[in-house]
Amino acid sequence: MFNLRIYGILVGDNGDILVSDEYIRGNYYTKFPGGGLEFGEGTRDCLKREFKEEMDLDVEVTDHLYTTDFFQMSAFNPEHQIISIYYFVRALEPIKAPLRSNPFDFDERELAIYAEKKECETFRFIPRSQFNEESVTLPIDKVVARLLTAR
Repeated sequence: MFNLRIYGILVGDNGDILVSDEYIRGNYYTKFPGGGLEFGEGTRDCLKREFKEEMDLDVEVTDHLYTTDFFQMSAFNPEHQIISIYYFVRALEPIKAPLRSNPFDFDERELAIYAEKKECETFRFIPRSQFNEESVTLPIDKVVARLLTAR
């Protein structure tokens, strides 16, 4: 079974990289914003939907950066193979979602969401000078981080 994931690379005006800090089923992950492709949806539409759902942010999807080119088993379901597609995105409006300075800085509202759904997330920018593959958790994201730091 294949699990298609679509992620966006949003680079701030000063070159900082937007990441999502997520607490899912008792584990912490730092990853690029995005999520799962739904049936009947194109990859770019998926990414626009995910940014709207997660950050209430309208984005323009621009250039393709990377598609998984190796086998990666899902961390959540060992019967699924993950295929991730990464695009650059540009915010079409100011970011309204709260941006944090520290990793996993969840507020009371987010922790209440976790209590109900067993997952929550926050967002932050990592300065370009500090961003590297250790900044993100997932194996495919690490490949993309290396590509970004090589640019």
